[in-house]
Amino acid sequence: MHYVAIAAQPLDVQALYEKLKAPQFGGIVTFVGTVRQWTADVETHAIEYTAYTEMALKELTKLATTIEAQGANVVIVHRVGHLALTDEAVFVGVAAAHRGDAFKWCEYLINAVKQQVPIWKKEFDTDKIRWGGLE
Repeated sequence: MHYVAIAAQPLDVQALYEKLKAPQFGGIVTFVGTVRQWTADVETHAIEYTAYTEMALKELTKLATTIEAQGANVVIVHRVGHLALTDEAVFVGVAAAHRGDAFKWCEYLINAVKQQVPIWKKEFDTDKIRWGGLE
C-alpha cells in the first residue's frame, strides 16, 4: 500500500524507508532531494516550497497507484515551507521484486513529481528571488 504526503515538518527519511520494506520485495530504491547551495553560478541560501495540497495529494496518489498496480510499493513525500541548505525537500521510494524495476520506477516518479504535481519553489538567492516548479 502506497504512502503519499505533503509535509510541513522535516522528513524522517529512515521512517519513510521502513514503509517500503516487505518480504516480497528484493529491491528498494530511494531518492532524497535536498536544498543545494549552487545551481551553476547561482548561489541559493534557502527555498520556500508551496503546494496546492489537495491537488498535489491527488496527483501523488495517481502516480503511486500506477506503479503500485505493477506490483511495487511506493512512498512519496514532499516538504512545504521554508527549507535551509541541506534540508530534505522530497523523498521518493520504490520497493519492487527486482532492483531494475525499482530503479526505473523511482526515476520515473521523481521526474513525474517535478512535471505534474502542483508544488512551487521560491528560491532565495544571493542577488534575487527566483520562482520554479510546475508551470
